[in-house]
Amino acid sequence: MRFIDQLDIAGKKLLMRVDFNVPLDGETITDDNRIKAAVPTFKYALEKGASVIVMAHLGKPKGKRVDSLSLAPAAKRLGEYLGMEVPLAPDCIGSEVEKMAAELKPGQVMMLENLRFHAEEQAKTPEERGDFGKQLAALADIYVNDAFGVAHRANASVVDVPYAANDCCAGFLLKLEWEYLGEALKNARKPYIAVSGGAKVSSKLGILNNLIGKVDDFIIGGAMANTFLLAQGKSVGKSLVEASLVDTAKEIMDKAAGSGTTLHLPTDFVWGKDIDTAQGVCDGDSVPEDGMLLDIGPESAKKFCEVIERSKTIVWNGPMGLFEKEPFAQGSLKVCEAMADLEDATTIVGGGDTDAVVHQAKLEDKFTFISTGGGSFLEFLEGKELPAFKALKENS
Repeated sequence: MRFIDQLDIAGKKLLMRVDFNVPLDGETITDDNRIKAAVPTFKYALEKGASVIVMAHLGKPKGKRVDSLSLAPAAKRLGEYLGMEVPLAPDCIGSEVEKMAAELKPGQVMMLENLRFHAEEQAKTPEERGDFGKQLAALADIYVNDAFGVAHRANASVVDVPYAANDCCAGFLLKLEWEYLGEALKNARKPYIAVSGGAKVSSKLGILNNLIGKVDDFIIGGAMANTFLLAQGKSVGKSLVEASLVDTAKEIMDKAAGSGTTLHLPTDFVWGKDIDTAQGVCDGDSVPEDGMLLDIGPESAKKFCEVIERSKTIVWNGPMGLFEKEPFAQGSLKVCEAMADLEDATTIVGGGDTDAVVHQAKLEDKFTFISTGGGSFLEFLEGKELPAFKALKENS
């Protein structure tokens, strides 16, 4: 796989796939981190004398034009970061778009309208996607993928365009993801620790099965820990739990025991009768029948932090509790702070909720790398080859 700084792009038109699926309040962007993260690739391309045609998606218009999901706010914000006007095309394919692309001069940027206004972008088979990817590829000389957030999706703009393009490469954002999630974790300094939380074991089975045996310690928190508690024969009251996965949880514990990976589960919890008020702390052996386990307790947080403090490589996905509610945020924040305090460790964070914890704690500058992907981050940790990387490798 090649990267943008390995190609001669002077005077070339670049078709750049980015992830500008930003949250909107009307036409106001409420969080522009995804746009900001892509700016270095744009600046490099413009400094080298290239022109850039931007393609992205926004929301779920399901193959129909939805005016409220126009990329106009994203084009305006990108223009503000680049200090230039970024005109928005009326569509992403068609004669008018082709004319705008043909007239684009070196040092200029234009944006295509929402890719998902066309059902072909997300169609499941190559036959259903048709020549949509070819039409996009024909707009430029070189395809650049800088959208890790959709790297796990076999969309036309991710997998078809590279095959139809004259040349292709990855941008700097994708390069960072590749370096940290691929290369850094492949040769992780030990002790190597995984921290996983969130609501469901089912969404983390792939990570558990892939990383157990590779990491020295695996910390589990959040509601997914409840299923392991149930697997140990303990009551979880009215807590969120996946009872159908009790046997799976037992298998994971057995696998860890024989693999050299130490599994760390919470032993005490902050509980409540509802999600707004904490009733107190309970031991894992005495969960109130009418209680919900909503955060790890202080003893568990302390033990988890002790494991974190001795690590050299950490990958973290999923909060330790219902961090959105102040009474149940302390476990996640303490774990976050312990990672942020490490001076000689590689700390990698991924997933929207985990990213939110880090930003809530205002510690984003203290982490080695914060991934821009949710589903892509999970699939990478599951050991899967992402469609975007496969397409780039085969066509570089």
